[in-house]
Amino acid sequence: MVDWDSIRYFLEVARTQRASAAGQRLGVRHSTVTRRIRTLELGLGATLFEKSRANGFTLTEEGQQFFTYAEQVESTLLAAHDMLSGAAGQPTGHLRIGSTEGFGSTVLTPLMVDFQRRHPGMTLDIMPVPRYISLSKREADIAIALERPQRGPYLCTKLADYTLKLYGTRNYLNTHPAIGRRADLGQHTFIGYVDELLFSDRLRYLDDLVQPERVVFRSTSILAQYQAALGNQALAILPCFLAAQDTRLVPVLEHEIRVSRGFWMYCHEDLRHTRRVMAIWDYLKQAVSLNRELLQGDGRVLRTPAETWTPAYTADHPGH
Repeated sequence: MVDWDSIRYFLEVARTQRASAAGQRLGVRHSTVTRRIRTLELGLGATLFEKSRANGFTLTEEGQQFFTYAEQVESTLLAAHDMLSGAAGQPTGHLRIGSTEGFGSTVLTPLMVDFQRRHPGMTLDIMPVPRYISLSKREADIAIALERPQRGPYLCTKLADYTLKLYGTRNYLNTHPAIGRRADLGQHTFIGYVDELLFSDRLRYLDDLVQPERVVFRSTSILAQYQAALGNQALAILPCFLAAQDTRLVPVLEHEIRVSRGFWMYCHEDLRHTRRVMAIWDYLKQAVSLNRELLQGDGRVLRTPAETWTPAYTADHPGH
């Protein structure tokens, strides 16, 4: 029979495709990982991975089939652990959340600090990154993204809509030509994304607003764009939840230039019965709803749920 330890090694290699990366996540040497995989394959009488220097460990057809069963075993054990360790009703354990960079840094992180204060038995990894998070590789337990996943065994919900506006500093606006209408924007310079490195077309804000030559500073990072806007040299389209909290920034033509986007939250279907995942799922739904004004550009302060707030999650009712 295959033991859990072997399954654990197998899953990490399948997700990272590198023995060295799997070893880092497991806290062992890469030679230990390769040895355990070889022993597992011999025990099963099957080749689970194709190995190459260029591509690392790639699942074979038999490996793909075993991966499906291995994930089911992992999810069952996680649910069992949550049921036993969470007998008193408090979520415990470790959780990793991946998010878009701006939302993850500005909204998600302070909310998760509040969540952890309420649930000290939880440890958290927060990953605010300017790229997609792969749940299939278990880069995270919960992902917050600009687009709803098109396929995959995921539990998914619309987390929130949010607004972006054109911003500049007071200093910039006082020292450059006045802006009273869209046509005036042709006298100004802008900050934007590196087009060829965009991870989503939902980030193409400037295409319909200004000519490409007016964009003089580009970055893959929305936080870098925000910092550049504070430099008093150009204007930038920024999420209101980021810019509205900074009194140095002023919206420009705010009734004419408004961009609407949305956030989707999703997790692997097998995790819907784990207490720690559903606790955060329910908390984020409540907390983000509470901050609708900030997300829409009508507020300036991030709020956390009241101390008397009671989570609605249960194993069978995930609060979505």
